[in-house]
Formats: sequence, C-alpha cells, structure tokens
Amino acid sequence: MTDKVLRKLFLGFIQIHILHHAKEDPIYGSWMVEELREHGYDISAGTLYPILHSMEENGLLLKEDRNVEGKIRKYYTTTEAGETVLKEARKQAYELFKEIND
Repeated sequence: MTDKVLRKLFLGFIQIHILHHAKEDPIYGSWMVEELREHGYDISAGTLYPILHSMEENGLLLKEDRNVEGKIRKYYTTTEAGETVLKEARKQAYELFKEIND
C-alpha cells in the first residue's frame, strides 16, 4: 500500500522535473533518466518513455525528432500548456513545502 502511494507521489514529482528541464532546454530520454537518478529517482527508460508520451499526448510536451550521429533522437520541449502547469505546480509545491517544513 505505502509503495503504491509513494509511486504516485513520485510520478508527480518526476513530471514536474521533466517540465522544468524541458522548459529550459530540449531534453531527451536517456539524459532525463540520468538527471532523475542524480536526484534519487531510480527510473528506467521503460518507465520514463511512457511518461514522456503521456505528457506529449496531454499537450504538455512537444516532440521533435533530430538526427544525432545517424540516429533519430526524440527531443521534448515544454508547450505553453506545459508551462502553465509547471507554473501552477511550482506554486502549489512551494505552499505545501512551507506548510510541511515547519
């Protein structure tokens, strides 16, 4: 039970993290896996890519295929809707952090 609740919670954190980085610069999957690992998230590409696809389907990310050394790499950037969600998520996360940090 606890693991399921934490997994759902962390999924939201991961999505916020993705939106944050995709707003700053285009991201791609393997880079994002490593970035998340640096922050303590043990996530595989098999878990991350469905998250990216879902966020794209929901209009939060825009995908662009680029040829990198003869291979197609999918880069993601935050859409206007994604930026709006990120802004609200930051606001809500800040308010929650203030409350639980006391």
